[in-house]
Amino acid sequence: VQLAEFGGGLVQAGGSLRLSCAASGFNYRVYAISWFRQAPGKEREGVDAIGGEGQTWYSESGKGRFTISTDSAKNMAYLQIHTLYTEDTAVYYCAADRIDEIMGGEELREWSYDYWGQGTQVTVSS
Repeated sequence: VQLAEFGGGLVQAGGSLRLSCAASGFNYRVYAISWFRQAPGKEREGVDAIGGEGQTWYSESGKGRFTISTDSAKNMAYLQIHTLYTEDTAVYYCAADRIDEIMGGEELREWSYDYWGQGTQVTVSS
């Protein structure tokens, strides 16, 4: 399993951004892919996740503004962030693991995932 995020950078508050994750080496139908973020001085938090049948899970912070999607033909996962705020400044990570190894209700928990990318920095300026 290989994961590599890209698409981060410096953006203005109010704008939008799409992060990409090159995710390969596994069967998308039996894996869950998730996005996490870690802001300076804070713990890493799960933002959203998607299963092989298209089921999604969103955190309260991600609901309504973040959209997760995948394109298995291209071995890609995406995180669309609408209406960025300065508090969205963080390193964003994608993660993956077999969905049958993730306990129900734990889809946005860091410990549910064994495979991680290196992260991409998103900085939102006011």
